[in-house]
Amino acid sequence: MTIPALSSDPSLPDFRVPEICIIGAGPVGGALACRLAAAGIPTMVIDRAPLPPMEHPDFDGRAYAISAGSRRLLDQAGLWECLPLPSGPIEQIRVTDGRIGRPASPGFVHFDHREVSEDPFGWMIEARSLRLAINRRMHELPALTVRAPEEASVRFTPDGAEVTLRGGACFTTRLVVAAEGRNSPLRKQVGIRVTQFPYRQHAITCSVAHEKPHHSVALEHFLPDGPFAQLPMAGTEGAPHLSALVWSDRAERVPRFMAMDEASFTRELQRRLGDHLGAIRPLGRRWTYPLSALLAHRIVAERLALVGDAAHGIHPIAGQGLNLGFRDAILLGDLLEEAFIAGEDPGSPALLARYQARRRPDNFAMLAATDALDRLFAINAPPVRLARDLGLAAVNRMPRLKRMFMRSAMGLRA
Repeated sequence: MTIPALSSDPSLPDFRVPEICIIGAGPVGGALACRLAAAGIPTMVIDRAPLPPMEHPDFDGRAYAISAGSRRLLDQAGLWECLPLPSGPIEQIRVTDGRIGRPASPGFVHFDHREVSEDPFGWMIEARSLRLAINRRMHELPALTVRAPEEASVRFTPDGAEVTLRGGACFTTRLVVAAEGRNSPLRKQVGIRVTQFPYRQHAITCSVAHEKPHHSVALEHFLPDGPFAQLPMAGTEGAPHLSALVWSDRAERVPRFMAMDEASFTRELQRRLGDHLGAIRPLGRRWTYPLSALLAHRIVAERLALVGDAAHGIHPIAGQGLNLGFRDAILLGDLLEEAFIAGEDPGSPALLARYQARRRPDNFAMLAATDALDRLFAINAPPVRLARDLGLAAVNRMPRLKRMFMRSAMGLRA
């Protein structure tokens, strides 16, 4: 097989001819770029936004639940050791069918990581911490060229993808990876259709200090208006017991909650969280995000691969959205490194077909599972609540089924 020659443009300062060009330097695109460059693959990452503002605490108030399986990508990319803020392990998960202001449901499932692995289910990492690590690491890797802020147009041909930067400089690369998010311009350019639907819910996220330790236990309350999750964070000097909260509720109700004074907002949080952590105190800003689902009908095209939110978007009900994108990056990174070592074309139809065949089923299954859970627990009819409680209690007494769920949550199997 003859691999097409790549052109270079000496007018670009510090230009390195990239085998792979990644459009989008968010968590998935940035981590994939670092992983490829750490393996010695000449890579360029382009983002239309400047990177330093993304490090500011007010840029993104989320915290990510990084599964044990996803940590492999951060280790390969050299990012885990660069995280500037401590991560909090998730060692147990308790799932309940909640009722606001009423006694807890007798049906629940309790997962303990020790039943399947010595490693935790995952770790809670602040979005800012991951952003700082990615920005630092991207500028340490000799095989990685970073262009941000920058805009690029791409023309796809069977022999390569021609990338033209805003200033007119042009080069040819073997593969373009779209990591631009749910509104991916490259996905639209090549005509990849998507199925999407809104949940008519918004998520409110914030951090809270609490009186009692969380013991690395995560809680998922399924409430009629949306799930409510408490996720254990690493403590700080001013807040030794700290958790991130993700509260999903009906879209029309969220503006009222966001406008509440701190005392009223705290009461609403406490009603949903319960008293097992003692008194709570919100820290920092509140954030809100609309919730919707999206699935691309295919995740490859000629010289193009989609990763992360460009390929799929799911309900945050299980905290698996970013992990699903990291699983895209893990597989694609492995395939591209194998091709690079073997001297094969990393943008070949055969390689892209393997990527799609192995990732599409996992993407679809996770979307279907999270969508079904959200719809099932939104039904408040007494017979359905009883059936849910019985189902949760039954799962809790079935070790083999529990282990299957736990391994899936840890990202140890699709």
